[in-house]
Amino acid sequence: MTQHQFNALPGPGDVVGPVEVGPVAHGGHCVARLDGRVLFVRHAVPGETVTVRLTDTGKAKFWRGDVDEVITASPERVRPPCPVAGTCGGCDFQHVTPVHQRELKRRVVAEQLQRLAGIEWNGKVEQVGEPLGWRSRMRYVTETGMAGLRQHRSHDVVELPTGGCRIADPTGPDVETLHILAREAGGMDMSVAVAEPVSVVAGRQVLQGSRSVREQVRDHVLQVSTDGFWQPHRDAPEVLTKAVLQALKPKAGEVGLDLYCGVGLFAAALANADVRVVGVEQDRRAASWAARNVPGAEIISGPLERHLADLPHAVDIIVLDPPRTGAGQKVVTRLAALRARAICYVACDPAALARDLATFAELGYRAEQVRAFDLFPMTHHIECVALIVPA
Repeated sequence: MTQHQFNALPGPGDVVGPVEVGPVAHGGHCVARLDGRVLFVRHAVPGETVTVRLTDTGKAKFWRGDVDEVITASPERVRPPCPVAGTCGGCDFQHVTPVHQRELKRRVVAEQLQRLAGIEWNGKVEQVGEPLGWRSRMRYVTETGMAGLRQHRSHDVVELPTGGCRIADPTGPDVETLHILAREAGGMDMSVAVAEPVSVVAGRQVLQGSRSVREQVRDHVLQVSTDGFWQPHRDAPEVLTKAVLQALKPKAGEVGLDLYCGVGLFAAALANADVRVVGVEQDRRAASWAARNVPGAEIISGPLERHLADLPHAVDIIVLDPPRTGAGQKVVTRLAALRARAICYVACDPAALARDLATFAELGYRAEQVRAFDLFPMTHHIECVALIVPA
């Protein structure tokens, strides 16, 4: 009798298999099949044979699970550098060699672009820095009185191991300090920013440092809230700014938009190139910082969808850096009507990027170039920068 034969349908906690692990899928898991049913399996590598401990059987068409035992291992499998990598929800790929992590992400980007936008992409995922110690922004839960992180798809807390989170910037607070600060946080989530100065806040409490920090990108200094949005990879602001400028090739006197502009990272780069910049940012605190960080720019505070009519009627270049859900049809339709000579789309989700590129294609624009950057090593996340021009 095989391991997956049950008198009734198995449920969470049951072990099924063995199964052959198929391709990687968007979301940090691989696809396997069990008696015709799709299994989304975490901590697997394509080509392996594994048994799977089920974690979610609530869907009729697919189940979710985690590798229970590796029967035939991939040559790309390694021992995770973190002892809680299998339970913490922060990292998906610590069990895979860094080079193969980028290959898996390349496959995901290529599959999403082809399936959702009809684009054949033969690019690569560009390495940025080292795979550990890169994350300058961390958010810890403190409800247990200790600093911890959430389990995958769960509210359960994983306490930080000795030595701390392996992808966190090691120049930040050590584990003992984090646990002390967690007790002061009183159950509030605790945000850590490794910047100038190193700061920790929990709600309205400043536990270390200050409420805001300074970030220098090239020759521009930007102020950002300690618990506000900033690219978590310490090298990301420089890498993305360079990629955007290389794509757009801004010219002095042009009119440019920085949409979903945050605290003004790309607006500052465009302003330094003597572009007249209009930025739009929904978060009021971020918009306030953007107005101070880039005093020559016009910053509109509010949801972009509500301010589409307020955009200039003549625009040369656009930076579009939407949230994970993408820009959406309404925004893309309005931007295509502006007939900018070039649009640079910065995307943290390849599926959302592909959907929006498909809409741009329907409106007379095409993706001339798509670059992918491994700005989230050890996780399934990836950042793409697409240059979109009139077809």
